[in-house]
Amino acid sequence: MPTITRFEDIEAWKTARELTRIIYALTEQGKFAKDFGLKNQIQRASVSVMSNIAEDFESRTQAQFIEYLGRSKASAGEVRCQLYIALDLNYLTEEHFKGVFNLVDKSSRQIARFIGYLESHPQSRHIREEGAEYEI
Repeated sequence: MPTITRFEDIEAWKTARELTRIIYALTEQGKFAKDFGLKNQIQRASVSVMSNIAEDFESRTQAQFIEYLGRSKASAGEVRCQLYIALDLNYLTEEHFKGVFNLVDKSSRQIARFIGYLESHPQSRHIREEGAEYEI
């Protein structure tokens, strides 16, 4: 696995960013735009997927990193659930549902693989401040 120096380099974050962009676009259309509760909830959940990955990366320990990645994965599950609600209420076409569902599922799988990698390489998490020196 290549060295990651910024959260923006994490593939799961890139996927979550695309997911959030699509969720915002879809929730501004038709009946979905008028269902303020579901619209707000699915937007917040998608933002949570990408935000927790970023927050994870900036955490101080690998254990915290893995914990926040778990939260990101949980938020991806929440988005999937809300997509079913939107489909059942005819806010989304079957085509839109499948496209977004596949993207959030991809994000969830990427996060799970990343967690697995970190758990199997406990020494891989280091402070990433190249060139910084601290005196105590």
